[in-house]
Amino acid sequence: MPDTSRTSLPEKAGIIRLLSERTINRIAAGEVIERPASAVKELVENSIDAGATRVDVVLHEGGRSLIDISDNGIGMDAGELALAVERHATSKLKDDDLVHIMSLGFRGEALASIGAVARLTLSSRAQGAAEAWKVVVEGGRKGQVSPAALSAGTRIEVRDLFFATPARLKFLKTDRSEFQAAVDIIKRLAMAHPEVAFSLSDGDRVAFRAPSIGALAGDVRLERLGAILGREFQDNAIEIDAEREGLRLTGYAGLPTYSRGQATHQYLFVNGRPVRDKLLTGAVRGAYQDYLARDRHPVLALFLDVPTEFVDVNVHPAKAEVRFRDAGLVRGLIVSALRHALADAGHRASTTVTGQALGSLRPVDALPWGRAAERPSLPSGFAAAFDAHAPRFTLNEPAAQFSFKASDPVMRPSAPEVPAGAPMQAEAPAPDYPLGVARGQVHGTYIVAQTADGIVIVDQHAAHERLVYERMKEAMAATGVARQALLLPEVVELEEGPAARLVARAAELEEMGLVIEPFGEGAIVVREVPAMLGKLDVKGLIRDLADELTEMDEALSLKEKLGEVCGTMACHGSVRAGRRLSVEEMNALLRQMEATPHSGQCNHGRPTYVELKLTDIEKLFGRR
Repeated sequence: MPDTSRTSLPEKAGIIRLLSERTINRIAAGEVIERPASAVKELVENSIDAGATRVDVVLHEGGRSLIDISDNGIGMDAGELALAVERHATSKLKDDDLVHIMSLGFRGEALASIGAVARLTLSSRAQGAAEAWKVVVEGGRKGQVSPAALSAGTRIEVRDLFFATPARLKFLKTDRSEFQAAVDIIKRLAMAHPEVAFSLSDGDRVAFRAPSIGALAGDVRLERLGAILGREFQDNAIEIDAEREGLRLTGYAGLPTYSRGQATHQYLFVNGRPVRDKLLTGAVRGAYQDYLARDRHPVLALFLDVPTEFVDVNVHPAKAEVRFRDAGLVRGLIVSALRHALADAGHRASTTVTGQALGSLRPVDALPWGRAAERPSLPSGFAAAFDAHAPRFTLNEPAAQFSFKASDPVMRPSAPEVPAGAPMQAEAPAPDYPLGVARGQVHGTYIVAQTADGIVIVDQHAAHERLVYERMKEAMAATGVARQALLLPEVVELEEGPAARLVARAAELEEMGLVIEPFGEGAIVVREVPAMLGKLDVKGLIRDLADELTEMDEALSLKEKLGEVCGTMACHGSVRAGRRLSVEEMNALLRQMEATPHSGQCNHGRPTYVELKLTDIEKLFGRR
């Protein structure tokens, strides 16, 4: 009697069977080759592993129709070429050791995966060999190895990517987007390998070129980073070099005032391999939390070198992520190295701040009323009235003299009036302070100081905010923040949720000098505030802190989020814009800035001062 048990099974069930080799290869390709840029990454890494000092990449239609990669590496002979396109064939593992990975990838894995979904032509000539060879793989079908014309190295042509899996083509983006993804890949590899020259073109124009700079006598890595990220990064980067328990972190990080609105300009490498790792990006964010607002991100390129047994690079099919044996050690190294480097930078601010300031200045002729034809007509009698209050200049020998008539209180200057006919006094030279000596205050907000070779304009609120913040941190680390009791405790009405969150953190806030208690539903009473803040808007401070706690991770202590909390307090306790300062107060603020780390930017990453050299000012007036 025939066995009918299998025919009675539901239609969705089936007999277990082995997949065909072609299907297996296509599944593997789907894990490794997500888009043209993925193929570019695997193939260029193969070129680097082969010792190439030049890699040229050409993409047509974003890599859909053609990926052409040529290198001058060691090449392969006919036997190696035949094996290179087989799955699980590699020259990069010694004794099948998957722990001590010394290369960027496995040549067989990438070539076999690409050959399974595209038309692959691999040509190569081994160093010292008299002839070159090639092999063709189409949709997983491998042809015979045959002679080829090639002077040296290896050339790989990938045509019609995903022709064997057309469903994958539907998920690709525009040619422009795919091409840009490949540019990003090449840029990252170029940062990690400055000894290699790279080029990437679309067949008509070269979109990216990084010549080899290994022969330069200067800092090769910084030169390569400057060529890729721009000269501004090179001018505003601080060097990172730290070592801990066999781990070494090197690279360059941008000043806080040289930041971006997105984190896409953060480049992280582990043993020369570009990675995107949440642990590493989180460590960077933690290191900069004292200096940048939440919506600003630093620009940096960090290179972590660790023993091969300390890191697992095979946790992701495309090796874009890694796993560390001791993640805490890595995070601590990154945070410590960045913070020490930022502290050593002192009050230095980004050079782009001056450039932006100069770019905002325009000569009078560029303004509508600066051109004679467009000057507004003056009311009758206005010119005579203005002339009566205008400065009077009289040229005499040996020195010029002037008198200033300003009987109208509106026109009266804040500086002492100079008697008519009195000789001009030569200005005393400014002492050689980095931030100069205060010469005046503009709009009750900006301090103008004279340096030995220029002027400095200081935002008094932003500068004092940083000073208060640093003092609060020092006090917290030492004996705690000193408090002062309010003569009349302040009652602050809030919503029930924010009020409860504040009360729950009352003990931690007390360590920071703020003493609060519950005062019925949805209200708290403030009894003491940090003494260093002086007179402040208590209600505004409490409401801002409540907002901070609403956005903060409840699992974190306030000490772990010290930057946000102290920054909010410092902002409320700082010298406000519009407050008139005496010359002594202005100079005291300048001297404190010079003695305080990170005073070049406020707690939100904005610059606290702009410096203009005399040469910059002379250019504005056409003297240079």
